[in-house]
Amino acid sequence: MKIIHAVNLQLLWMVCVGAAIPGLLQAEAPRPNLIVVLCDDLGYGDLACYGNDVVQTPNIDQFAAEGIKFTRCYAAAPNCSPARTGLMTGRTPYRAGIHNWIPYDSPMHVRKDEVTIAKLLRDSGYQTCHVGKWHLNGNLTDTRYPQPKDHGFDWSFGTQNNALPCHKDPVNFVRNGKAVGPLKGFAADLVTDEAIRWLNKQRQGDTPFFMYVAYHEPHEPIASNHQYTKLYESRGKPSPYDPEVTSFQAHHGNLTQMDSAFGRLLKHLETLGLRHDTLIFFTSDNGPAITNAHPHGSTGGLRDKKGSVYEGGIRVPGVVQWPRAWKNPQVLDLPISGVDVLPTFCQVAGVVPPETLELDGASFISALGGRPVRRNKPLYWQFHSARGEDQLAAIDGNWKIVGQFEGGSLPPHGDIFAEHQQRIQDARITRYQLFDLTKDETTDVQAENPGVAQQLIRNLQNTFLSVQSDNPSWPAWEWPREEGMQIRAYVESLKSMQE
Repeated sequence: MKIIHAVNLQLLWMVCVGAAIPGLLQAEAPRPNLIVVLCDDLGYGDLACYGNDVVQTPNIDQFAAEGIKFTRCYAAAPNCSPARTGLMTGRTPYRAGIHNWIPYDSPMHVRKDEVTIAKLLRDSGYQTCHVGKWHLNGNLTDTRYPQPKDHGFDWSFGTQNNALPCHKDPVNFVRNGKAVGPLKGFAADLVTDEAIRWLNKQRQGDTPFFMYVAYHEPHEPIASNHQYTKLYESRGKPSPYDPEVTSFQAHHGNLTQMDSAFGRLLKHLETLGLRHDTLIFFTSDNGPAITNAHPHGSTGGLRDKKGSVYEGGIRVPGVVQWPRAWKNPQVLDLPISGVDVLPTFCQVAGVVPPETLELDGASFISALGGRPVRRNKPLYWQFHSARGEDQLAAIDGNWKIVGQFEGGSLPPHGDIFAEHQQRIQDARITRYQLFDLTKDETTDVQAENPGVAQQLIRNLQNTFLSVQSDNPSWPAWEWPREEGMQIRAYVESLKSMQE
């Protein structure tokens, strides 16, 4: 593994970042702190700064107004575990064998030999911390799985998947491999409190740090402090997780509660004098769920929702701040993705990923300095359990090509099954559509643009074949399931409330 270490880091960082952002650097300039803030099921239209005229998210709105807001930011996949895998590895998640969301005690996991952004940064001298939802394995206390420390995190506090039994008083948080037990409070506050404690007590000196803050909001099962739910009118049916409020109040209050927690984190960074030289990327793992229990998430008018390779399933909010580098607010209408985080953060940290690593993302730092993103391949999505007609997609500029697999989508499910793995390995593309995203995502324009279509189809086929060659199959492991049965039963009870 070729990673540039201490002796050359300063020079490399100055060359790489200085080329992208002229005038930023001085000889003694330190490497920045790096933070990813990832929300769960936050739709493109769920924030006031992205056009929602009902929800109250003042801290995120101010963050966007003072930073760089992307109008075409994409998640790495249309649902939880694959999207988080893409963000952590810079790779299309099917290369890592993460085909769908990971239930409790599932054998599916991000393997230990995967190269993550936390590994690369820790090996280059960064301190690393994860707080919040993990969802890259089936159990945070079982050493048979690679755990956050195996993927580069010095400190970890979070949940395998959702906060249970809901966001209020969760019982399933784990700190550094050990179950914490029942907690009092709401998930967003508990996650933020731990991030603040780590900054105060675990962080060492002036060594730069990478922090991954993965909020559970607004994923079900939703529970929100009534100081936030009362901000919204009583609309819709009662919330199944808090019958004292409606589902509308619970969902929107959940967004405001998360916004408040995020605001506390920003304020604490300011108090510690860290905000000026900390690069923060705020985004979501996929589009809104819009379930029967809480049908109130918003795509902002985009097609479909979570679980789809259409825009509503993968286009999400995306805002960057790094005050030392960019003092002037911007709104950028260019495509970036969760798979771009690893190469972007590596560039600003002066870290060179291994030459053998098959990355699907590219650094978007040059775009922040007014230059185009230089990609070796189009942005790509593959999801065999996708909603809608199509299961794979690629974007190049304003063009989007989508494709359908023979036999259509697998039925909605979590986990991975032998019959599904065989279909994934044998998949064959049978149909393509081309969309001009400056117009809409419903009209196939192949006939009017045959040259564009041919090029994008060729690129899509090449990427698909490359991903298929990397995509592993999982063994039919029969692990003890007793510890997870209660949580599995709880998840099963929620299925009837899902669309």
